[in-house]
Amino acid sequence: MSTYTDLSFMSTDGLSLYARDYASHGGQARLPVICIHGLTRNSSDFDELAPWIAGLGRRVIAVDVRGRGKSARDPDPSHYNPATYAGDVIKLAHDLGIARAVFVGTSMGGLITMTLALRRLPLIAAAVLNDVGPIISPKGLSRIAGYAGKACAPASWDEATDYIRAINLPAFPGNDDQEWQKWARRAFAENEQGQLVLRYDPNIAVALQTGKLKSTSWAGRVAFRRLAHNRPTLLVRGALSDLMEEKEAGYMRRAAPTMLYAEVPGVGHAPMLTEPPAREAIQQFLSQVD
Repeated sequence: MSTYTDLSFMSTDGLSLYARDYASHGGQARLPVICIHGLTRNSSDFDELAPWIAGLGRRVIAVDVRGRGKSARDPDPSHYNPATYAGDVIKLAHDLGIARAVFVGTSMGGLITMTLALRRLPLIAAAVLNDVGPIISPKGLSRIAGYAGKACAPASWDEATDYIRAINLPAFPGNDDQEWQKWARRAFAENEQGQLVLRYDPNIAVALQTGKLKSTSWAGRVAFRRLAHNRPTLLVRGALSDLMEEKEAGYMRRAAPTMLYAEVPGVGHAPMLTEPPAREAIQQFLSQVD
């Protein structure tokens, strides 16, 4: 079982935010790792990766980005953007006395990490970008827009599991029933009335649903270059990914020739980073960082 301490901290605009704190063990303490999840996910996505990294001698902080998990929902949906999220991460690091950390960013978490490279590069010692970059495929964006932020009220855990399987099966064709059930427990919670509800504010998807979230931007490309040209960077890509297809990954590898690259066969967007090829790449990458 994962062992962590609950952390609460306050954003600069007064929201109560949450993170999981996994203490380092298994060796000499090294730079901490901050894990940031994807658009509709939460810190529980790292409940297998985080303790494994902690066992390598690194403290791990897995955040619930505002509007997700145990973090408060923002009354102003316009605040659901990478710049605001990056500000929250900066505040978290400040409150914990973390001057430098390795960042692991899955999908949206990678966009937040790139934004941090523009706003607070000294905070980043190294970065793992999980199936995301400054250019993302419109195909993947369209698929995510098909479910993100839309009403979903399963009547049972079996229905919740079926929902999670339906939206993720093309990307994870090898998952068994037990894995889908685990994912459903990460995605849904029971409210006070005993109803199953998604663990995120539907308004997090407003920018995606209204077309404000674009597949690329000048600022995004600048942010990526600033990160990958100045800090050790590893790109992990799911071989079946529809968000980070070969074209987008190729651009990143040409733009940052020193960036390390690992591909996870048999999965799409986004690898859980527990797959053997991902773990091997991350362990080797972390061994060279401090």
